Amino acid sequence: MNNNGIVILAAGSSSRLGQPKQLLEYRNKSLIRHVTDEAISSATGPVIVVIGANATRVAAELKDTAALVRINEEWPEGMASSIRHGVKEMLEAHPNTQSVTLAVCDQPFVSATLFTALLAQKLATGKGIIASAYEGTLGTPALFGRKYFGQLQSLHGQEGAKKLLKLNAADVFGIPFDMGKIDVDTPEDYASLPPAFE
Repeated sequence: MNNNGIVILAAGSSSRLGQPKQLLEYRNKSLIRHVTDEAISSATGPVIVVIGANATRVAAELKDTAALVRINEEWPEGMASSIRHGVKEMLEAHPNTQSVTLAVCDQPFVSATLFTALLAQKLATGKGIIASAYEGTLGTPALFGRKYFGQLQSLHGQEGAKKLLKLNAADVFGIPFDMGKIDVDTPEDYASLPPAFE
């Protein structure tokens, strides 16, 4: 047992998009169902999905999966509240968790292979943080070792985990995920996704 968990952050209201991005269809699946299915099929550990805005509809998308769905009532605060909530819920459900991979629902090219690679590099390098590398930056999905759980749980407001990548740069290892640059924040982003074929 590797004692890794995956936390999918999917509580936002998608204000720039004008509709719940979690429920957008791409390649015959909603974005939230895609990332959840990939996380589960990676078999790298238990999966918790943190939801908030449009909770009933988003939860319905996941009702027949193995993921634990947890509602973050503080979601209007911003991303940090969902990170805190997800880590707390993971530790309550699995107290021996040694690392948590944070993922978001609006990167349609996240794959089980990527989740597996993040954990493999954690084991291979011994680094405390393994992040995805794209467009000259590091971002999600990103794996954080247990020693960073306190820092994750001290984030506030709109802060995401990228702050920790900068604060702990010497303990970070990046793996290529070129398609990570594609995410869906606006109607234009959605319209410009590559054609939905395999």
